[in-house]
This record gives sequence, structure tokens and C-alpha cells, in this order.
Amino acid sequence: MKLVFKKSELLKGVNIVLKAVPSKTTMSILECILIDASSDVIKFTANDMELGIETIVEGEIIERGTVAVDAKIFSEIIRKLPDSDVCIDCDDKLRTVITCEKSVFTIAGKTGEDFSYLPYVEKDKFIYLSQFTLKEIIRQTIFSIADNDNNKIMTGELFEVTGNELKVVSLDGHRISIRKEVLKNNFDNIKVIVPGKTLVEISKILSGGTEDEVRIFITSNHIVFEFDNTVVVSRLIEGEYFKINQMLSSDYETKVRINKKELLNCIDRATLLVKEGDKKPIIINITDGKMELKINSVVGSMNEDIDIAKEGKDILIGFNPKFLIDALKVIDDEEVDIYLVNPKAPCFIKDKEESYIYLILPLILS
Repeated sequence: MKLVFKKSELLKGVNIVLKAVPSKTTMSILECILIDASSDVIKFTANDMELGIETIVEGEIIERGTVAVDAKIFSEIIRKLPDSDVCIDCDDKLRTVITCEKSVFTIAGKTGEDFSYLPYVEKDKFIYLSQFTLKEIIRQTIFSIADNDNNKIMTGELFEVTGNELKVVSLDGHRISIRKEVLKNNFDNIKVIVPGKTLVEISKILSGGTEDEVRIFITSNHIVFEFDNTVVVSRLIEGEYFKINQMLSSDYETKVRINKKELLNCIDRATLLVKEGDKKPIIINITDGKMELKINSVVGSMNEDIDIAKEGKDILIGFNPKFLIDALKVIDDEEVDIYLVNPKAPCFIKDKEESYIYLILPLILS
């Protein structure tokens, strides 16, 4: 096998598939990138058995062939080569020579026979949307998945399609994030749980163009994302997602309209006095025309007022400041509406159309 690439194209391809190379595995073949130039295109593939990525890399095929190379070593070599054409030459003993200008590296390759190719997935049920939209949906929900495996379902996101609406939900036991998106067409009803890890990696690869499309194919066990020259296949998380509709209520005793940036900056300032891991609440006192925010910690205290438009009752309530910051950061609206019931019930931050809903549980004030 003999291939020639522009370094930039080669590095781009390596960086895409690298996201599916496991950090720890007992199977050494999974630590490899498969370079497949047995047909008219050059494909790079990596697969950790949960997440698999295949991408077509632009380059010249002088001699066809296939080889699996250690992903870590290969990626480090490519990264540090000069910005010039790179030649990859592999002999019948899989000895792989990488040449760029005056640099010559020789590494041992492996046969691709033992490599785990991406599973074949029936492409019956699918939806499509722009790369920009998918990237935004992930950004606006991914922060509230659980970061440990105590409850596997909480480490993923619910993707639910009903007619022409896509609803994406994440939760970690303290908060819920929901994004709804109207699709261009009607699709079959779908309800699956996608691993958070998969969505994080996809959002890094997506170019995010409004005109660039992503096609998403779904089966009972797998989800496939196809975009640009890349295919990402992921196992789904098995199980029944939480019945979140029972947790959502349209009842409220207090509604506040507030400038988002002002509120976000104020909470951000308050967290200067909170050490990492400290669960000190930010105390919010809502009265007519005014929201007072207070925080007391071993470091010091802060008190600040913000002008608001209020409907309903006064209320004194406490929250984990990080949860408020996470939600406010991803909302693009200039003003936000916050709905509250009582000091022990969750608050809702949502727009009129409910295209986004953020539910946050309060901290009980002693």
C-alpha cells in the first residue's frame, strides 16, 4: 500500500477517528486506526465497540492496501511532522514507513483482519437536520447528564421524535434540560437513549454549518450519524427513560422576567466566594420589582439587587449557583422567564414556545 496526503487532510482524518479509540482496552487491535485503501477511496476507522467512527480522507492512492496502525503513536507522528505532503508506504510484512520532507518514521503495522469494522445498521428509520441545530441542541442539554455510571440511563440523553418535532432531554437527579426542535418533515415516532459520550464527541466533529445536513438513522440497538464524509455509529443505552412529563408543571405562584446577562453575571460574581465542592446555596429573595441575591460562605458574603418584572407572590428560595449558571449560559435570549411555586418546589426557566425548558431543584434553606 502506498498513499500520499496533504498533512492537513491527514491530520483532520486522524483527529476525527481518534475520538473512538479507547483509552484502556485488553484488545490491542482496538488501539489501532484502520487505514483502508482497498477501493477507490481512503477510509480511516476506529472502534471501541460502543462507539465507532469512519471517515473518508482525501489523498492519492498509488498502491492499494489495508493496514492497522497504533492510533496514539501514529497520531503523534502526524501531528509533529512538517506542513508538507506525507507519504505512507506499507510493505507485505506490514512495515509502515511514514515520510515527510526529511523525516522518515518506520512503525509496525497490523493486519486489518482482526479489526472490528462498524456494525451494519438497517437504514429504515431516520431524521435529518442541520449540523448547526444538532450542535446547538447538544450544547444546550449535555451539561445536565450524570457524570457517573450509578444510573446508566442518566449518562445518556433521550432523543424522542413525534411527527415533525424532535425533543432531547437530559437529567442528573437535580435538574432537567429539555430542547425541542421543529423538523422540516414528518418522521416515524422514535424514542431512544443516546450515550452522552457519543454526543460530546459528535459535537466536536460537526462543522456546525447551517446548510450542512446530518442524517440520523436509528434502530433498536444503534444510532448512526452521517455528515460530511464521516459516519459515527454508537450503541444505544437500553432501558426505559424517566417519565419526565410527570415532573413538568405549568402551575406557578411567581413569575419573574429578568435580563439574562445581568443575572448570569451576578451569580458568577457570587461564586467567587464559594470553594469548589462547597454546596453553599445562592439565596434569592424575590419582591416587587426586585430580586435580591445573597451568598454567605467561610470566605465572605455578597449581596446584590437586580431589577425585575414580577407577577404573583414574593418568595425566598435557594439554589446551587452552578446549576443556574449552566442553564443561563446556553440560553440565547436577552431576557428569561423564571417560574416558581414555593421554596421546596423546582423552578422552571423556559420560553413561551417551550423550545427550551430548564428545571432546577432548590436547596432547602435551614
